Amino acid sequence: MNSCYKTLLGTALLLLSLNGVADTKTPEPSVKVTPIKANLYLLKGKGGNVVASVGDDGILIIDDDYVEYGPAYHEALKTLSKTGGVPRLVLNTHWHSDHVGSNAYWGESGSVILANANVYKRMSTRQEMKFVNRVVEPSPAVALPMVTYGDAITLHFNRDELRVQHFPGGHTDGDSVVFFTGENVVHMGDHYFKDMFPFVDIGSGGNVLGLTANVATILEQIDEETVVVPGHGALATRAELASYHQMLLTTTELVRSKLAQGLSVEAIAKQGLGDEWEVWGQGFIDEAAWIGFIAASLPPGQ
Repeated sequence: MNSCYKTLLGTALLLLSLNGVADTKTPEPSVKVTPIKANLYLLKGKGGNVVASVGDDGILIIDDDYVEYGPAYHEALKTLSKTGGVPRLVLNTHWHSDHVGSNAYWGESGSVILANANVYKRMSTRQEMKFVNRVVEPSPAVALPMVTYGDAITLHFNRDELRVQHFPGGHTDGDSVVFFTGENVVHMGDHYFKDMFPFVDIGSGGNVLGLTANVATILEQIDEETVVVPGHGALATRAELASYHQMLLTTTELVRSKLAQGLSVEAIAKQGLGDEWEVWGQGFIDEAAWIGFIAASLPPGQ
């Protein structure tokens, strides 16, 4: 087992143990593999959705889940490839630990890690996530992206052209969306929580208005045949992404209107947004938190 990965995993398990979570009944990490189309696969463990491209050029994965999931993904990838299961390329959509947690595992295995430059900045410095009351210390060098880019980068891999586009000021300030142009598949990262209110990391440069605008731009670039991979949730269609976008627009206007009437954020949360949106709050982010994200994203006076 990689030494750096071993250290990170040991720390994670220690923290879980101290919190009374880790015990002998904790199930071993496992990964479910679902074909998307052609040589693309959806891999699901515990964290964000992972997409793997497997072919003559080797393996490329988008995101890599939590730190303890590296070996489980390795075993899953071995079943898809004859190359030993180690990706040549690991692309991070943003810096959160449920998407970059196994970077050290793959970095020490020889994978080249790529991400937007803001991902490198956040992973290499101490971060405070006030919403979850958590401090994230700098990642070890082996876990950091080796290749960074600004606005966009294009990859030619496994007979497809991957257009990787930075969409700033959405979920965070470093989010990338990956378009597999040949296969007509898009990995949204955490710009899209399917059928759920999304987590918008205000402290990391995220903004609900920016997220909404970014999703609108992406909708213009895909069609009804596009397979949409959310950061969290099941595979989706363009119509389902459009429904999510409409939720963003409508709930933002509801909160904006209530604030203009003089209601506090707490009062709006107590009132709620209406029965139509209740089901959207059953994921990681409940309705009260979502209202708070919207309020924090609006310019002063709106």
